[in-house]
Amino acid sequence: MSIVIAGTVAIDNVITPTEKKENLLGGSASYASLAASVFTKPVHIVGVIGRDFPAGHLELLESHGVNLDNLERNSGESFTWTGEYSADMNNRTTLKVGINVLEHWKPAISGAAADAKIVVLANMSPDNQLQTLEQCRGPQFVAADTMDLWIEIANERLHDVLKKIDFLVINESEAKQFVGTSNLVVAGRRLQEKGPRFVVVKRGEHGSFLFGERPEDFFACSAYPLHSVFDPTGAGDSFLGGVAGWLASKGISNPTFENLKSAVVQGSVAASFTCEAFSTLKIQEVTQAHVDARIKELKSYTDFSL
Repeated sequence: MSIVIAGTVAIDNVITPTEKKENLLGGSASYASLAASVFTKPVHIVGVIGRDFPAGHLELLESHGVNLDNLERNSGESFTWTGEYSADMNNRTTLKVGINVLEHWKPAISGAAADAKIVVLANMSPDNQLQTLEQCRGPQFVAADTMDLWIEIANERLHDVLKKIDFLVINESEAKQFVGTSNLVVAGRRLQEKGPRFVVVKRGEHGSFLFGERPEDFFACSAYPLHSVFDPTGAGDSFLGGVAGWLASKGISNPTFENLKSAVVQGSVAASFTCEAFSTLKIQEVTQAHVDARIKELKSYTDFSL
């Protein structure tokens, strides 16, 4: 089943307590597309890059079945992000952001991407998310991510996005901020009242909560326990891409709550690989077999009898 993923395609510079790397492949659409490609191909990516974007990053995406027909090439400089992680890897500081080609970008979608049944609006401005959706012809399942920046500076437009999507992914602190509560269960239900039929609240190393349409539709997904976290950049994007990619691989464009429970587990495990190396260096090596093996482990860790 066809899938399109729109978002940022970036050059990242990452500093951890042990190492520093520059000119890495980054961006919400890059991570989400590579994670989706673990399960299904092709994946149509929508984004913009500048003249300085490394050719090797494009070759990597193409080699994993990511279609670049809707990736705009601009004469300006690429979007860049530089960040530093604290010793426990749970907190990061953004040191520098180069908006560059993103400043005036408007998505342009054509060909097979416009006919995709599953549309992923990865983390980007709500305006760009709406512009993407307007050009898609009859999507059956629309998933979106967001962040605290858009909650603060584009709240009204973000509410417009929520009215048009089926599935929202948001992290714990942002969910609380968005609806003004410290209770995650209340936050999930309040977010559903804004439009999406399904909501996932990401809880980092503690897993995620999935909320369905009925009051009893609630699923707590455990995170795969990692012995070490090397670079968590892009883990949330990988989660979203993994969820959508798994649904596409099964031909599911109108998922039930039970379908999404399975998809969330697949996406969560796929995202766990992202944390084990800089940038996309680990997720780009992952196959469905790797995910299946890790899911088997996770099930053994969480299964119990009374």
